[in-house]
Amino acid sequence: MVFHRHVTELFQLAPPERVQLIEDVSRVAGALFEIYHAKKVNYELLGNQLPHIHWHVIPRLPNDPAPLEPVWRVPHNPVHLTGVTLQHTIDRVRSALRGKG
Repeated sequence: MVFHRHVTELFQLAPPERVQLIEDVSRVAGALFEIYHAKKVNYELLGNQLPHIHWHVIPRLPNDPAPLEPVWRVPHNPVHLTGVTLQHTIDRVRSALRGKG
């Protein structure tokens, strides 16, 4: 779900919008859980730096170096996907989302 009006807080959404947003976040989480064989999914709705409703949905992987820590506290080297690898990942996510519709 993409809001075409500025919204910073969940309580600013009409109940049907809030329900749809949570359903969409849940679908994405389920797809990422399946694709990455996650042990857990973390959800973040912050908005301190970008004051607009947006979710961070983070699959916690079996080889997670600090599974009990919030992802924000764990130093890591970002992985930047490009080209064929990026397209393959996008295709996998889209396919998983179609299966969760």
